[in-house]
Amino acid sequence: MTKQILIIGGGVAGTIVANGLCRQIGPELTSGAVAITMLSASDKHMYQPGLLYLPFGKIRESELFRDQRKVLDKRVAFFVDPATNIDVKAKSVTTQSGKKYSYDYLVIATGSRIRPDTIPGMEEGAHWFYDLDGARKMRDALNDFKGGKIVVNVNAPHKCPVAPLEIVFMLREYLAAKGIENTEITYTYPIGRLHALEPVANWAGPEFQRYGIKSEVFFNTKSVDPKKKTITSEEGVTLPYDLLVTIPPHSGQQVIMDSKLGDGGWVPTNKQTLLREGSDDVFIVGDTTNIPISKAGSTAHFEADTIVDNLASLIKEQQWSRNYDGKVFCFLETGMTTGTYVWFNYVTPPNPAPPSQAIHWFKLGYNRLYWLSARGLL
Repeated sequence: MTKQILIIGGGVAGTIVANGLCRQIGPELTSGAVAITMLSASDKHMYQPGLLYLPFGKIRESELFRDQRKVLDKRVAFFVDPATNIDVKAKSVTTQSGKKYSYDYLVIATGSRIRPDTIPGMEEGAHWFYDLDGARKMRDALNDFKGGKIVVNVNAPHKCPVAPLEIVFMLREYLAAKGIENTEITYTYPIGRLHALEPVANWAGPEFQRYGIKSEVFFNTKSVDPKKKTITSEEGVTLPYDLLVTIPPHSGQQVIMDSKLGDGGWVPTNKQTLLREGSDDVFIVGDTTNIPISKAGSTAHFEADTIVDNLASLIKEQQWSRNYDGKVFCFLETGMTTGTYVWFNYVTPPNPAPPSQAIHWFKLGYNRLYWLSARGLL
């Protein structure tokens, strides 16, 4: 009987798993011993990190998208039919169309979503770059901005861990290049330092001082007043703004909560095996996990590679291959022409490298090479 591998989610994690499996279990797919099916909410695949550049006019919208069918190996059965219920006991997934899919192995790669709606006034008063519509509106706002107070407001949880710092440094250089010098940038963060990763926070502090960037830590957003143009924290601090850029709070997908697989849409996951806690046939990958590690594209990539190796070994040899070591690698733009990076895992803390133009160009190069990563070739 054909073993069914079912992947829910067509983002970077699900796509790398699907394409990676096709490389490793090609003979089994050809013989019909194994079949791979992917369920997605969209027929398009978006390179999400590219949204960071859109407000500054540094990337075209067309560069962010590919047809998902063309990104996937042709041996993967692909359906735009999002999952609405996941029954891990019955080993069955129900979709929006009402169809049911059974599986032998399930990979849940449903990702995360922004939730500005959870904070009063944020949708009306703030700008963000975490989805296409938001990035477009932020681009328009920057085109109209003539100077004043900018608040860069960070909420948790969120994906792309260094993006809040990137947007601060890029805004500073972008506005200076336009000759808009009467600008004050204030950065807010919900805990008592500038970043959740302490070495990154320690690196960012002197950089902020060098460029005159203000900060307000222990700032957990309570509300935004679009008319008064103020943002207020649960701690009682109110900041005025002329332009509010927010990193909205995120949650997991509704299907996870509806299926009672995890609070907030995050599935309890073994941090080494990437199996759902209590399951030996359900893998969790990317933003969907509740692993206390950065939600980032590279995290999804390295986790996906681990799952590919283990699923292939289980199918071919009934053996486990390797554990995930917590590896994360993130480029960090420190302006419009320089960048650095952070690399870390479960045992090695990050240590940001000195910013350089070379690292910036490496990141721009990867923006073009991403599609090879999604196809499992890089």
